[in-house]
Amino acid sequence: MTAAASLDTILATLPQRHAGPGGAVAVLKNGQVLARHAWGFADAARRIPFTPQTMSLICSISKQFTCALLLDLFPDPTVLTGDLHRRLPLLEGARPGILDLAHNQSGLRDYWAVAMLQGAPVEGRFTAEDAQRIISRTRSLQFAPGTRYSYCNQNFRLLSDMIEERTGQAFADLLRARVFNVAGMPTAKLNADTAWVEGGTLGYEGSAAEGFRPAVNHIVWTGDAGIAASLEDMIAWEQYIDATRDDADTLYGRLAGPVTFRDGTPATYGFGLARAEFHGRKATCHEGGLRGFRSLRAYLPEERISVVTLFNHMADPRGPALEILGAMLGGTSAAAVTEGDAAGVLGRYIEPESGLAVAIDAAGEGRIRLGYGHGADLLSPAADGAYGSAGSRLAVTEQGLRLERPSENLATVLAPVAGEPAADVEGVFRSMELGAELTLAASGGGLYGAFSGFLGRGEMLQLKPFSQDVWLLPCPRALDYSAPGDWTLRFERDSAGRVSGVTLGCWLARNLSYTRV
Repeated sequence: MTAAASLDTILATLPQRHAGPGGAVAVLKNGQVLARHAWGFADAARRIPFTPQTMSLICSISKQFTCALLLDLFPDPTVLTGDLHRRLPLLEGARPGILDLAHNQSGLRDYWAVAMLQGAPVEGRFTAEDAQRIISRTRSLQFAPGTRYSYCNQNFRLLSDMIEERTGQAFADLLRARVFNVAGMPTAKLNADTAWVEGGTLGYEGSAAEGFRPAVNHIVWTGDAGIAASLEDMIAWEQYIDATRDDADTLYGRLAGPVTFRDGTPATYGFGLARAEFHGRKATCHEGGLRGFRSLRAYLPEERISVVTLFNHMADPRGPALEILGAMLGGTSAAAVTEGDAAGVLGRYIEPESGLAVAIDAAGEGRIRLGYGHGADLLSPAADGAYGSAGSRLAVTEQGLRLERPSENLATVLAPVAGEPAADVEGVFRSMELGAELTLAASGGGLYGAFSGFLGRGEMLQLKPFSQDVWLLPCPRALDYSAPGDWTLRFERDSAGRVSGVTLGCWLARNLSYTRV
């Protein structure tokens, strides 16, 4: 089968393999459209078809457009440093710079995660004023600026807010005049209030097995995830990228250059773009997700291939991209599986810098499952006895089990933990930094917890035991589609052995101290 025939087959069967109400994909080579394919419905109840002209939320793909505008207006973005510091009046110690924001190296805790600590209802309203209140209350960072990578949405809200304040012009108008018009994107626009999308496009939760239902969004976004665009708009963006590929001083050229951490180590994320690989080929790309919408765009510069995926449901947008690129590039052969000895690896640990729980379990076929950070990662055994994946590496060393996460600039030795936690942790705990509370209560043999703060009273959820004095509090759904997951709760005891406090965190928001009331 030729590459063209294989591509046609993949496109024709996408709706079956990635089931949902609707979607669209585009494939480009050398700036020319090879395929624009849409299917299903933008609103299934009203039978509005999903077409290449349908407006859809592109979610966090918005971040690169925010950075493109930033660099177009301010070739030296550090001129905004004072503006940033004024927005963090309570922050103690080292302060992040503008480039730390653009590269997700700021050390700020993600405000969607912090919103859940403030008791935000999962489907509640979150306004610009709520965002400002969380950001302005920041007193500490979770790491020194420029030393680590951690995804943080308000980095880009701060950028868009500062752009508006410094220019005296609306962010939406600036995007239209200086980015969308330049790239030839006729209908792309800022769609800050995600409760409604122009044209009536709905996002959906659920699955083919359980059925789909309209997703509820009441978040006001800006530079972090506030843009809506059609497939035709995204095609225009990819064509602009390819047409200007040899000019480092264009909108995209400024974004796609090399970036580093402050110690000079190369970074894989910068200016709202991920530097990644698809089937072994280098790409600049970004995924996006809001409740009911998923998206992806990727450009492979050496091959001059672009792929765009837009879904109005929660299927993984990488799936179509990997399938399409596999057909066009010939795919890659699966590496031979090396037999590994996981006996010295499996178990429960705490990552000492973040304080987060780490679970390592057997995953079958010689692989292990690393539960750390924002989800699970499957690692395969290597010839040197280590285990690795695209993002993580585990190796037994003289110091202990070493975890390396190059994209985060993290190399750490995990601390093993054991035992079962006692249930004598009931009570109310208060964070002085957040002005928020954690309530823990036992009921019929189960232990339950919930957060409360200026955004409301969160629902009680059952905790899971992890190790001695460590419990996990699940957070499977949140304001943002990408929920915190499990909060790690590490309890402290006084000299009499009584619980006196707890330090909690997730990958998005770490090391927050609470004292027992």
